[in-house]
Amino acid sequence: MKRLLTSRWTKALLFVLCLVPMMAVGWRAWKQDLGANPIEFITHASGDWTLRFVLITLAITPLRKLAGLPELIRFRKMLGLFAFFYGTLHLTTYLWLDKFFDWQEILKDIAKRRFITVGFLAFVLMIPLAITSTTWAIRRLGGPRWRRLHQLIYVTAIRRSDSLLLAGEIRRPPAPDVCRNSRLSCSRTGSS
Repeated sequence: MKRLLTSRWTKALLFVLCLVPMMAVGWRAWKQDLGANPIEFITHASGDWTLRFVLITLAITPLRKLAGLPELIRFRKMLGLFAFFYGTLHLTTYLWLDKFFDWQEILKDIAKRRFITVGFLAFVLMIPLAITSTTWAIRRLGGPRWRRLHQLIYVTAIRRSDSLLLAGEIRRPPAPDVCRNSRLSCSRTGSS
């Protein structure tokens, strides 16, 4: 496993895999299969992948400790930068395709829909993380300060999740109606 994780080809393959969500949207766009509202589809897809990459990036440290695979750390920076990449696509889709850089409309939208403000805050918090992801920045800041700064990833994950909650994208599943959803449950209660 160590040999696989340290291979330069593994990192190259992971890079290509990280582009698959964008290529999938591009393929669907080319096939004109983005649904009734293509801009909404692209916005949701890029936003969802932003959060997924943030969460995958966060999972690297505990996974490498639990699995005893310290080599996983070499993928964390790339995954974090892909979170920023998809976040940039998400914001660009909103500003350009949805609002056509109409700043008055954007400001009205921000005032009206709080999830946009929260999502923008999550993106702004990702900027210093992306800028300081280089070896030069780590040396310049020093390890302890760099680590403290990169704890913003936790706030970013929370803000992005809040944005989805506020937008109504994440809903609490309804309490299951036992008798309607499962014959086995109904037989326990005596009905069939």
